[in-house]
Amino acid sequence: MPPRFLPRPVCILAIGFFAAVLTEALDAAGPRVLPAGQVPADRRLEPLKDLDGYFPFDPPTSREAWAQRSQQVRQRILVSQGLWPMPTRTPLNPVVWGRIDRGEYTVERVHFESRPGFFVTGNLYRPKKVNGKVPAVLFAHGHWTNARLSESGDAELRRELADGEERFEEGGRSRFQSLCVQAARMGCVVWQWDMLGNADSQQISMELAHGFSKQRPEMNTVSDWGLYSPQAEAHLQSVMGLQTWNSVRSLDFLLTLPEVDPERIAITGASGGGTQTMLLAAIDPRVALSFPAVMVSTAMQGGCTCENASLLRVGTGNVEFAALFAPKPMGMTCANDWTKEMSAKGFPELKQLYTQLGAPDNVMLRRGEHFPHNYNAVSRSAFYTWLNHHFHLGAVEPVIERDYQRVPLADLSVWDAQHPAPKAADPDFERHLLAGLHADSEQLLAKASADEKTFREIQGAAWNILLDGGLADAGEVTWEMKDKEDQAGWIRMAGLLRNRTYQEELPAVFLYPKKWNGRTTLWLTGEGKSGLFTADGSVRPEIRTLLDAGTTVLGMDLLYQGEFLAEGLSLRETPKVRNPREAAAYTFGYNHAVFVHRVHDVLSAVKYIRGHERKSSRIDVVGVGGAGPVVAAARAQAGAGIDRAAVETGGFRFGKLLSFRDPDFLPGGAKYGDLPALLALGAPGSALVSDEASARDLPTMEYARLGVKERLRTANAGDFRAQAAAYSAEP
Repeated sequence: MPPRFLPRPVCILAIGFFAAVLTEALDAAGPRVLPAGQVPADRRLEPLKDLDGYFPFDPPTSREAWAQRSQQVRQRILVSQGLWPMPTRTPLNPVVWGRIDRGEYTVERVHFESRPGFFVTGNLYRPKKVNGKVPAVLFAHGHWTNARLSESGDAELRRELADGEERFEEGGRSRFQSLCVQAARMGCVVWQWDMLGNADSQQISMELAHGFSKQRPEMNTVSDWGLYSPQAEAHLQSVMGLQTWNSVRSLDFLLTLPEVDPERIAITGASGGGTQTMLLAAIDPRVALSFPAVMVSTAMQGGCTCENASLLRVGTGNVEFAALFAPKPMGMTCANDWTKEMSAKGFPELKQLYTQLGAPDNVMLRRGEHFPHNYNAVSRSAFYTWLNHHFHLGAVEPVIERDYQRVPLADLSVWDAQHPAPKAADPDFERHLLAGLHADSEQLLAKASADEKTFREIQGAAWNILLDGGLADAGEVTWEMKDKEDQAGWIRMAGLLRNRTYQEELPAVFLYPKKWNGRTTLWLTGEGKSGLFTADGSVRPEIRTLLDAGTTVLGMDLLYQGEFLAEGLSLRETPKVRNPREAAAYTFGYNHAVFVHRVHDVLSAVKYIRGHERKSSRIDVVGVGGAGPVVAAARAQAGAGIDRAAVETGGFRFGKLLSFRDPDFLPGGAKYGDLPALLALGAPGSALVSDEASARDLPTMEYARLGVKERLRTANAGDFRAQAAAYSAEP
């Protein structure tokens, strides 16, 4: 599989690209590694990946490898959707009313609460003749205006009839009713519900759910925040996550119906409905058959805000999401859109995986490149036939629709005078909804933190997704010396740490004492390797303390520090993709945050030190002047790879950041205990921490229950750098 840290190469960015995101820095000193004006040959300086990139699927070579990989990707989906751990399933309080009898089937209006006061709306189609348990179909619609409550106009229908896309003038006007009616005629219960902002679901507006473009300052607050805000992203709350949760609760609702067979649950949907189909099928084992139409592709991954979430497609994509359903039966369609190459790119790899898992006939592609983007009668027939075959419904194959009398749209709406609609597009409701989800998450995570095993399984696993792996993923790291200078008592070596696996370069300086004690301290600052030196180029006093003790000191420029930038500049805003919409998911749904890359840089350096021929007996990592949170995260990932850590926190919290372009922004960083959780995950390793440890906080609790509370020290008030140097200089 391709390395997960890398965007696909395009071309190296010019320094000028960053002109809008740089600001003047403090005077820097110390040696340069590269000539002035030259930046490292680092692949991460290339343009970011976006939703229109290329997303191939490379099937693993063994069942064991797939079992491991599929677990990682499935967990990534759950974390990205705000569903790790799964929110509390509150009472649905379903209201089913307005039964319409069509002879072979009935249609009812339904609303239920996926969260208290948050309504899911739709129609329930049921077969009239029910013998025993019957299958059920979840039908997720895509981006058709008002979808469930929409009909084709005369001109559109005439074209579709002429092209063979639809068969009937009556039933052909509504692809949504057509699929529900035919599946009900085949003996299935069908639930068709509204995506946010569509038809009767107006608590979150269409403009907000699907058309969001500009950040709302009034919603970007550290409490009572709204969707798309930095705080919502830091807590992994998104429109996509809300829709996925509604899909989970829709399945919960279906399983409350006594006639539904829990072993025969299918889901289908086209376009954005195909996205929801893939995700629910991937994360919910109760689904037995999946049919995502015109969405599975190695090309465009879904352009709407409701199809994008931070963390979701970093190192993966829709074809692999679909693959998570294997070996259960999955059919799909393509059209003359972004899916048109599916038969050559994507489907062969899915077929390979299904064959490897012993079910080659359980995956199918119904080609339709001669049709535009659709869920037309031809595509629906492919779904019915697939459903009939695998659920043994007994219809003649291929299954073809019959015409029917459409239910008037007014009779499908779930709201009337007796069933009044909730207030539409209410900002206070939006805040209240997110606050409720946050409170529920806090309770669940507090419970998970109560014992060591669950804390590691829940928070630890989540941080592993947020930070994308630990020291084992650091890669092959080498050193190239560029300059060497003999000074009194030590040797200064300037050069490049090269991560060959990920094609990264880090300008670095080693200060190597002539009487080495066998220990190495990686000293990291907010300004990079220049933080080892004063303005006149001499070594800082705290660094001299370490050198005098015989400890080697390594300083380096993390990504977008020092020599990554033009002289005298520092990073003010992180790069973003060129999508004009100000939603973080368009950037961080496909690319790692700068914070994650910097954590990876620390792990690269530790990997090099550990593997060097003159092995260090101890490796300490110090983070000061803004680098403390990165060191805390690296320590949480590296485990025993780092012997001691000194972390100056400065009171930092991911949840306090007010811009998703802040260099320290991390999607999900506030959800799973924020910085204290990272410090706790560093246990049982020795640590010195500034202004964070108290008798009842999470780090102290974790160290205490591991029986090593003495390994967590709290710095005294005063110069933390001096205390960190003394701590690292200890025998």
